[in-house]
Amino acid sequence: MAVPDVIPIGYAPRHRTESIGRYAHGQFLASVTYAFPEGFRLDEGWEEHKRLYTVLHTFDADGHYRDSDIWCAGTWAQQTRNPHGEDSILTQARIRLAHLLRSLPGRSYTDIAIRPFRVTFEGVLFGLVLREDEDGPWAELYPDRLGFAEPWDGTYDT
Repeated sequence: MAVPDVIPIGYAPRHRTESIGRYAHGQFLASVTYAFPEGFRLDEGWEEHKRLYTVLHTFDADGHYRDSDIWCAGTWAQQTRNPHGEDSILTQARIRLAHLLRSLPGRSYTDIAIRPFRVTFEGVLFGLVLREDEDGPWAELYPDRLGFAEPWDGTYDT
């Protein structure tokens, strides 16, 4: 089966697709996620390169990519030095995500269907990218690393 032009992504409360849905101007996909820059190889000091991002991608009603708001809260090293409280980068990232989501007029959390797209920010790939291997085609959400494939019903694999 070929990859559909518009790829469904199912809304799953309290799971990795809990911040997706529709709003007055189309659809949205948001998350708080750690990522390394493309091509980074794990070695000593990796904690300074693993960054925590707050991400909001918007799309029109037909799933065409519109825009992204991507913000780096800090690094894994910063989070481990200060893991709790209001100054934690994870707390700051979650606050930013809540603010971005509240800014979407008419927001509702539900399944979405979007077209592949890609954006690079600070050397990190963000997007829904088409892939293929011996098992067939799929679409992978970066940097979250969620895979969508047959039967193209919105469920993901990690």
